[in-house]
Amino acid sequence: MNAPYNAAIQWLFGTQNRGVKLGLENVSRLLTALGEPQNELRFVHIAGTNGKGSVCAMIDSICRCAGIRTGLFTSPHLIRFNERIQVSGTPISDEAVVRGIDQVGRFIDERFHPTFFEITTALAFDHFRKQGVELVVLETGLGGRLDATNVVCPLVSVLTSIDLDHQNWLGNSLAQIATEKGGIIKPGIPVVSAPQHPEVRVALERIAEERSAPITFVENPLNEQNVALAGSHQRLNAAVATVAIQQAAIGAGPRAVREGLADMHWPGRFQRYDDRLILDGAHNPAATKQLIQTWEECVKPQRATIIFGGLRDKDLENMISTLSHLAARFLIVPVRSNRTASTEEIARFVPKHLPCTQCPSAEKALALARSFEDQILVTGSLFLVGEILSILDLAQKTLQPSNQ
Repeated sequence: MNAPYNAAIQWLFGTQNRGVKLGLENVSRLLTALGEPQNELRFVHIAGTNGKGSVCAMIDSICRCAGIRTGLFTSPHLIRFNERIQVSGTPISDEAVVRGIDQVGRFIDERFHPTFFEITTALAFDHFRKQGVELVVLETGLGGRLDATNVVCPLVSVLTSIDLDHQNWLGNSLAQIATEKGGIIKPGIPVVSAPQHPEVRVALERIAEERSAPITFVENPLNEQNVALAGSHQRLNAAVATVAIQQAAIGAGPRAVREGLADMHWPGRFQRYDDRLILDGAHNPAATKQLIQTWEECVKPQRATIIFGGLRDKDLENMISTLSHLAARFLIVPVRSNRTASTEEIARFVPKHLPCTQCPSAEKALALARSFEDQILVTGSLFLVGEILSILDLAQKTLQPSNQ
């Protein structure tokens, strides 16, 4: 047992009780205390509703194949906190986490209460500077305009697919959400976007015009390359990633693109564990629709025993409705989060004609799923996917960085 690490992580996760606080004041104050590490780094900044983690992983993999020392900042983690902060594919060490949290903690007192994500962002930037990172691939947390990561001036701003999610924080319309996420667009800095709903595109074009930022919408998937992640939507994500690299003038050539996309590793996104079990962290209706499309492309008409758990602030009813088209049955479980929806709440959304079992834990649900003959799909939340991966004892195998 690593007692200092466990104590540091426990303290850090205790700050989640402060909830979400949008704004740049706290993170700016922390970074000033740390000597403004972000000013010594180069960034690719990625926001969006779905696909931003995959695009981050693609850009990181391509750049590593080009010999660039990368920093990768993403969230949430699947199994261990350290996954959020990686240098050239290697998660931050336990020792560096302890040192970083100790250093950041010195600036926090009863009058200054930064959030979990603000602290993690500052810790990551400081670690990347200390590690001599040449390029940081930076994923936003919530939104964009007031997200803690939005203190940087990137080489390129990237917008993946934008849809309804986090409406309590970002607004109840696509235009409002697009305006928040489009807040990462900086004056004169190129912008690369995935295809968007018409109202989203209008909002992004308006922001880009106001800030004299040239914007490129990537409409065609990258079909000529081998992409390690399953699904046609990932080929579109791959196209966004490659255009972003070109716009940033990073210097990753065709070989790096080819090898980076073919050899990349990003668990929990239509991840096939064996011939029966697939895990996908789809956590909103748009992502669930993509999951169904990928299932039809890769698994064909086979139905699935679906292990499902989700957070209560998500549109669980629409997610269950979409998944019902391929469900043989649902096994409903709680998620390890203080935001988990109860199994009773989720079970109410399951159509009456489908068998539905409320399970007390993911482990028992997985054992029950194995007793049926169907394919098994784990979905509804990345928290649940991470828990299942942990149960399967895949921490080493699943999260082992590729040799690049």
